[in-house]
Amino acid sequence: MTRSLRTVHLLFVCAANVCRSPVAERLALAWAHETLGPGAGGLSIASAGVQARAGEPMDRYSAAALLRLGGDPAGATARPLTPEMAGRADLVLTMTRQQRSRVLELAPRGLRHTFTLLEAAELLDLVDLSGLERLGPPERVRELAVRLDRARAHHRDAESEDIEDPIGRRASVHQRVARTVADAVYPLIAVVCTGTREVPRPADDG
Repeated sequence: MTRSLRTVHLLFVCAANVCRSPVAERLALAWAHETLGPGAGGLSIASAGVQARAGEPMDRYSAAALLRLGGDPAGATARPLTPEMAGRADLVLTMTRQQRSRVLELAPRGLRHTFTLLEAAELLDLVDLSGLERLGPPERVRELAVRLDRARAHHRDAESEDIEDPIGRRASVHQRVARTVADAVYPLIAVVCTGTREVPRPADDG
C-alpha cells in the first residue's frame, strides 16, 4: 500500500483521557462518519492521556455534555499515551501546552504535526485552504499539518491556548469546556472531511 492510501492517525491528548480528549475524539468521529460514511475516508481518530489510567470510564458530566453536542460516549475508556501512539500519529492535538511538550518528549520527530487544539484552530484562520478539496481525507490531514506548521511563524504561543481541565468540577464547567472543545474541533474536522469549512454543524440540544 502506498503512503497516499494508508490510514492516517488523528490523535487528541489530554491528562486523564476521561473529559476533554474523548469529547474531541467522539465529536470528530461523529462528524467524520456523518460526512464520509462508516469508513470515515481512511481516518483513524483516537484519544489518549498523559496521566491516564487504562480502562477508566469517561467522566459522567463530560459524557452528558458530549451527548448534548451530538457525540456518543458509549464505550469510551481511558488509554495512556504511549511512544508508539505519539510516533504513528499524523496530527496530534493536545488540550494544553504542557501536554504538547509531553507528546514531543515521547515522539520528538512529531514537532511539525503536534499542536494544542486551540493553537491549531487559531492557525487555521491563517491557512490558505486552496487545493485541499481536491485531496482525499488522508492526504488532507498530512497537508493540513504542513500548512498549520508553516503558519506558526506568524503565531505566538500563549497561555490562552490551554483548555481548562473540568475533572472534579460541576456539570456546568464540563458543559462549558466541551463547548470550547467543540468550537475548536469543528473547523478542523470540517477541513479534514471536505477541504472546506462547510460541513453542517450538529446542533447543541442544550
